[in-house]
Amino acid sequence: MKIILSGGGTLGPVTPLLALREMYLKAHPDAQFVWVGTKDGPERALVTKAGVPFFEISAGKLRRYFSLMNFFDIFRILAAFFQSLYLVWQERPDLLISAGGFVSVPLHIAGWMFGVPSWIHQQDAVPGLANKIMAKFADRITVTFKDSLASFSIKKSEVLGNMARALGGVTEADGKKFFNINAADPVIFVIGGGTGSFRLNQMTVEALPAWPKNWQVIHLVGRERSKELAERAQNVFPNYHVFEFFTDEMRYAYAAADVVVARAGMGTLTELAALKKAAILLPIVGHQQANALYLEKNGGAIVLHENTDSGLKLAKLVEELIDDDSRRAQMGEAIGRVLLIARPERVVGVVDELIEKK
Repeated sequence: MKIILSGGGTLGPVTPLLALREMYLKAHPDAQFVWVGTKDGPERALVTKAGVPFFEISAGKLRRYFSLMNFFDIFRILAAFFQSLYLVWQERPDLLISAGGFVSVPLHIAGWMFGVPSWIHQQDAVPGLANKIMAKFADRITVTFKDSLASFSIKKSEVLGNMARALGGVTEADGKKFFNINAADPVIFVIGGGTGSFRLNQMTVEALPAWPKNWQVIHLVGRERSKELAERAQNVFPNYHVFEFFTDEMRYAYAAADVVVARAGMGTLTELAALKKAAILLPIVGHQQANALYLEKNGGAIVLHENTDSGLKLAKLVEELIDDDSRRAQMGEAIGRVLLIARPERVVGVVDELIEKK
């Protein structure tokens, strides 16, 4: 059997679908997967590292506001649709699965025209436009948060939770050894996202002078952000480790971390929940903010605002968490309780049901 996974532009739709693949291959080792993504997005490196064949198609965005880019994107969307028709005809998949992203929309419409069943997974609390469009053509819709069910047809929707990659099995000692960090040193892991968050990176650099020199900072700045600012900061803070992108290294960074500072994409939040890590979040206004505030309300995270908060506030909050083992543990338990993690047996069951339907 062959399954096409799709999504890209950011890593948001990517990590849960790679987790889905891991789960399904354990039950069906002979299953084949291919990926459809964007030309320049960060997903290619992660997908190909996992050994999944990668196909790129054009990605046009449907903006619900006036922009001259809407005119140009009409042609990108048309190109993507014809590319998708050819790809579905050529690959003849048994199932299409997406967790969002505009690159998936033409593919799922093309699949519907060929009679290929499809599954749409809604990660965020508030559904995006891409998933709302694809839901009309989908055979199954799953959601992470129960409140999201109201946005979709109840006849083909269910609460599943979010898929998490297998990042466990690595101890704190393993993580610190991997990064050559002393066992007694506190570790802060900053995740700027696959493409990088300028504001989060900036606030981290601002916070460095306020932290004790024996603290260790692992900073994932993202591929599309200049490392110049971060590299200059290494001269000020001796235990500051800057990286552009992680694949397998991610599990070691999580394991070593006492506190994680991150954006609030659902892929990252799900991994934090699965690993029960204390986190400070700097969400993008919109769906990320809704996810982050939901977790903060339930004790699972601390939320900063990128327009009103500063690096000094970030420094103070991190210091308070490093000094309070009990609070970090409580936050880890809370995020693990609030954000539902999908059961592997149900993930496999949904795929099997849809393939049998074909």
